[in-house]
Order: sequence, then structure tokens, then C-alpha cells
Amino acid sequence: MIDGGGTRPGPARRQEAIAEQILARGDITAGELAELFQVSLMTIHRDLSALERQGLVRKLRGGVTAQPSSVFESDVSFRERSMRAEKEAVAARAAELVEPGMAVMLDDSTTSLALARRLEALAPLTVVTNFLTTIELVAGMPGIRLIALGGDYDAPHNSFLGVSCTDAIAALQADLCFVSTSAVTGGHACHQEQHIVPVKRAMLASATRGVLLLDHTKLTRTALYRVARLETFDRVIVDAGAAPEALRELDQLTRSLDVAALLPPEAS
Repeated sequence: MIDGGGTRPGPARRQEAIAEQILARGDITAGELAELFQVSLMTIHRDLSALERQGLVRKLRGGVTAQPSSVFESDVSFRERSMRAEKEAVAARAAELVEPGMAVMLDDSTTSLALARRLEALAPLTVVTNFLTTIELVAGMPGIRLIALGGDYDAPHNSFLGVSCTDAIAALQADLCFVSTSAVTGGHACHQEQHIVPVKRAMLASATRGVLLLDHTKLTRTALYRVARLETFDRVIVDAGAAPEALRELDQLTRSLDVAALLPPEAS
């Protein structure tokens, strides 16, 4: 990939462009990247190692992926692009639980972000979140009181984590808490990364009601760390793309299950 002036970009610009290619495609081989950017395989592997250290991608034999695994969560940029229609359907159903005057806590998931976009119409509200993307979105909404949770900034998630974050959460009591996790397996909501788990648990403990938001792909994944048992949540919302047998099993494990139909394009 050569720029308009006929020259190859430097390492920083090339790595940024490589990241964009991977996030857009999900998976790509090192050979394809070397051909696309007209550099050697050795150069591509160095670039991929640099991107992996930043938590943006995961190297595989012969290639690279932005897809999650049981121990790796995708970068927030990739997660924002994936399963958009399903997340909008889940968010629309979740918004029906929110009433004016409530204090609502949102985690750093992109499904909760889809819900955050709907909150202005439900004001006045107090919104509590550790997700910088949601903080920046909600800060400009009239009728929304924002409580931004600080802590150790984590770039791959664009959120604040750590002890100072969980301590701040413990000082609050929200009416509703909305969280999402990377996988549902063995009757538990699970996540790949250990440092994410305490924040989600603290949020659930500091709310009168907890709601788990899922797109259906989470039902076929595994993740290393258990966040909470499914029965811990007052309600679980999943989109209608889940297989019937998966929905039946989920219904048996939850207190209350909502299945959200996909929205028509003009409503999403």
C-alpha cells in the first residue's frame, strides 16, 4: 500500500493502516499484509508483534486476528463494528426497563454503549459508567447527570479499571446495572480478562437490579474467568438470532429471559 505521493508509509503509519485492515476484516494472513503493504514478511511480523503488545490483535500461526478467544478480548474498535443490529435490538429492549429519575450504571461493553445512545429520550437520569466512549457520549446529553468513574486507564477497552474504580462503585447504589460479558458457559457469565471481572462484579453489587445484555454469539463462546452465575441477574436479554436449543437452556438457567427481535433498519 503506497500513498498518493508514491512512497511507502513509515512504521507508525503502516501499523495504524495494518490495524485498520485487521479490524475491518477480522482475520488476515501475514502474506496478504506483506503484499498489500509491499514490505517483507519479517517487517510485517515486527508490525504485528507491536500491535499485539498494544492489545489490538492476536497473532496466529501464519497470520493475525481481531477475533476474541477464551483468554483474549477483541479491541473496542473491533467490538463496536461487530453484531451491530443484534446489539441495537438488545439495547432497545433494555431501554424499556429504564424510567425517568433512575440511576443507571453501565459497564464498558459496546452493547451498553448502544443502550447509552437511547438514554437522552428517557431523561432525567443519572448515568454511572467507567467507559470513556460512553462518558463522552452522555456528557453532551441534556437532562443526564453523569458520574464518570475514574481509575487506571485501559486503552484496549477505552475504560477505567482497578481498585480506585471499584472503590468508587462501592460508594454508590444504582437502580439498574447493565453489563455484558464475552461468553456464557456452564451457567455463568464469563470474561477473558481477569482485570475486567472485579469492576463488573462491583457494579452488580452496587445496583438494586442487574441486567445481562448478550448478542447470541456469546452463547457459543468460552472465556476463562467467571463473572457471575446467570441466576444472579434479575434479567437476561439476548437477540433472537440464538438457536432454539440455546434459548431453552438459557431460559432454564435464568430468572427472567427476554428475547429481542431485530429492529427494522429505520428503528435501529
